[in-house]
Amino acid sequence: MSDDDHHFESSADAGASKTYPQQAGTIRKNGHIVIKQRPCKVVEVSTSKTGKHGHAKCHFVAIDIFTGKKLEDIVPSSHNCDIPHVNRVDYQLLDITEDGFVSLLTDNGDTKDDLKLPSDDALVKTMKEGFEAGKDQILSVMCAMGEEQICAVKEVGGGK
Repeated sequence: MSDDDHHFESSADAGASKTYPQQAGTIRKNGHIVIKQRPCKVVEVSTSKTGKHGHAKCHFVAIDIFTGKKLEDIVPSSHNCDIPHVNRVDYQLLDITEDGFVSLLTDNGDTKDDLKLPSDDALVKTMKEGFEAGKDQILSVMCAMGEEQICAVKEVGGGK
């Protein structure tokens, strides 16, 4: 066999999983769960009794953490569900561009320029007003399953 026979797909990630398994019966309210391939925050959990077909069932009502859509799922309590790795990172706002992107300062001094303004109009208004007033703002960015979105704004220090 020559080297040409071996072809490997290369991908940019380090192989870290975007989710981890957890037994459905152990997932609680305010936890996270993946429903229909979307990372969600659990707002309601109800468990049915064991029926004649064996398994107690967990009924999850959850809200997509990025779109705000309500999703539901019913899973046997002994089965595993996917739980997303959810991270929240704070960055300092440097600039808001004309085309709806933000420029952020990371902890190590680099800039991050690939995030769009959030879909929440009130949050965008707060960001733009603070930015135009020259206030230093810290943006909280939620990351899960390869997606990132600005979810909160904090003002630090006084204006210029």
